[in-house]
Amino acid sequence: MNLENNNEEAIDLEALKKDPQFQENLKRLEEETKAERSIAKGYQLLDAKLLMEADREEIDEIFTFIVNEAFDRLAQTLSEGKKFDMSDPEQWATARAIYEHGIQRYSENDSKGAKEIFLVLYYLITEEELRDAMMIHAAAVMAGHDFDSFIENLADVKSINPNDATAFFITNFVQPRDLLLQMFAKEVKEGKELLAKMEENSKKSEE
Repeated sequence: MNLENNNEEAIDLEALKKDPQFQENLKRLEEETKAERSIAKGYQLLDAKLLMEADREEIDEIFTFIVNEAFDRLAQTLSEGKKFDMSDPEQWATARAIYEHGIQRYSENDSKGAKEIFLVLYYLITEEELRDAMMIHAAAVMAGHDFDSFIENLADVKSINPNDATAFFITNFVQPRDLLLQMFAKEVKEGKELLAKMEENSKKSEE
């Protein structure tokens, strides 16, 4: 039965590759992504190219565009003293790109880079659940948890719902968020102090 399903999926994929309407839509999406410098559309394009099993070079080019654009917007958001509006698809996609880059840094044992990214996301996101989750990420890094330890001992990745729009962010943990924040009280305090210092330096540079 599974083999039949897999064959059907393979046939559908081959059909898509030859479907002129699909190819035209893909080309239009590519043009709109570049013209609008849209991160949200960049992710749609990335998903489509992954589905089509595009060359690694193409995938890397889209991913690089997403990350570079996201960090440009991050710098702009910080300089304007704004926060991310997660109901806006573009800002949500920006936060996702920055978060995924932070996770990549974490998995590559760049503790300093990962910590800074998670703290900045905590600072810029207004939704309580996501904010708390970002602080738990940062605190775990500061407490010395490596990426594997974080995934195995703290994150509850089994409960992730793939249909949930926030599923790209790890927001579920093996213990309640408020309990983890209490457990990491020392690291949370340190993280907030770092952010306060960053905000203070930012204000000084504006004067």
